[in-house]
Amino acid sequence: MGTSRQNAIAGPALVTGASGFVGSRIARALLRQGVEVRVLVRPGASRANLKGLDLEICEGDLSDPVSLGRAVRGIGAVFHAAADYRLWVPDPSAMFRVNVDGTRALMSAAADAGAARIVYTSSVATLGINTDGRPADEQTAVCFEDMIGPYKQSKFRAEDAVRALVRDKRAPVVIVNPSTPVGPGDVRPTPTGRLIVEAASGRMPAYVETGLNIVHVDDVAEGHLAAYRMGEIGERYILGGDDLSLGNILAILSRMVGRKPPSVRIPHAAVFPVAWMAEAWARLTAGSEPFVTLDGVRMARKRMYFSSRKAERVLGYRHRTAEQALADAVAWFRASGVIP
Repeated sequence: MGTSRQNAIAGPALVTGASGFVGSRIARALLRQGVEVRVLVRPGASRANLKGLDLEICEGDLSDPVSLGRAVRGIGAVFHAAADYRLWVPDPSAMFRVNVDGTRALMSAAADAGAARIVYTSSVATLGINTDGRPADEQTAVCFEDMIGPYKQSKFRAEDAVRALVRDKRAPVVIVNPSTPVGPGDVRPTPTGRLIVEAASGRMPAYVETGLNIVHVDDVAEGHLAAYRMGEIGERYILGGDDLSLGNILAILSRMVGRKPPSVRIPHAAVFPVAWMAEAWARLTAGSEPFVTLDGVRMARKRMYFSSRKAERVLGYRHRTAEQALADAVAWFRASGVIP
């Protein structure tokens, strides 16, 4: 149904999730290449990330088929980056409706409208992890039972739904799996963005060790465009950066802001009661996502290291260093007034 030869980006291009972190950077990357861009934005969503951009805004929602029909009309390319990304939710079914049902509905609508290619933003959350710390790749063994929490579970099911559409020749989709993006435009911010803000502000005296693959959000955005041009339909490509322990990440951030890095490393088992109480309080008060969650602690037990060699070989994907990515994130948060 598709090949890995180079495909020109067929405009206009639709970007979902463009008011968010990754989606907004994809929209900017497309505009820099002269592609006409339309974005799907939920009514009432903040448009701060779209300020000053020359693009068409289409209001709608992944759960509204009528709005999806409007959004994909006349579209040549689709970049589906919209997702509910939280490590804790009071109602997991709502996350599944957005990440699974919404993805399936958008893919079907775009294919029916004649979109030449669709790039689906999955996540490394759907991939296996090597227990010995070696970087995992697209072929590392994994099953649904390995997924910790509703976010990972919903993204795993969403990727299954996308593959089913490809197998049935109902949608021309290339899948990309970003690792842990950081950088400009993290308005919400993401869980990783919150960690950067807390650490750079000196509000993280202790930490629970883990391992992350840190990548600049603009490298992820460029990787999406490369996947459209060079990716093979039905294949998936990790868009990652550098593997670092959380201790090293915190040391880099502390050095950037002239603070001492946290010196207290807390055992995983000691944090579970704190996470349980934080989640209980959030449910009781109908509050926002707790800073520490049970699923977050469970995930921290694993070193989430990944290899982007396939994307480098097939797509020509390249990434800057994790230190550059973290520096841009700190600079953006500072300019936004979030970090003192």
